[in-house]
Amino acid sequence: MDMFHIVSEDRIKKAYRDGDFDNLKGFGKPLELEDLSSIPEELRMVYKILKNSGYTEEEHHLRKEMLTIDELIKNCADSSEKEKLVRKLNEKLLRYNQVISKRGTKTNSALFKNYELKIQNKLK
Repeated sequence: MDMFHIVSEDRIKKAYRDGDFDNLKGFGKPLELEDLSSIPEELRMVYKILKNSGYTEEEHHLRKEMLTIDELIKNCADSSEKEKLVRKLNEKLLRYNQVISKRGTKTNSALFKNYELKIQNKLK
């Protein structure tokens, strides 16, 4: 055993003796274990980190859809079709901002979109 492990174990034992774990939320109740059997073993830790940080599947799907629509806009030649796609992108962006703000994160996606457009214009 390394020194870090020994020190950690000693601190845990001391905290247990002092009763530091007696007033924890959920004390004496069974743990609510998640069934992660549908997620490949090598991705479970990443899934847990994303989930604990508030990242949702809806957010992931919205981002994918926005990227797809953005690519369609870049490759679209018809102006009326381009307008429809821009409207659809704005709707998705609005929904994405709602999802993000619901979890308490500030969004500045419009700012980044403007920045991206400025860069694209400079590179033309």
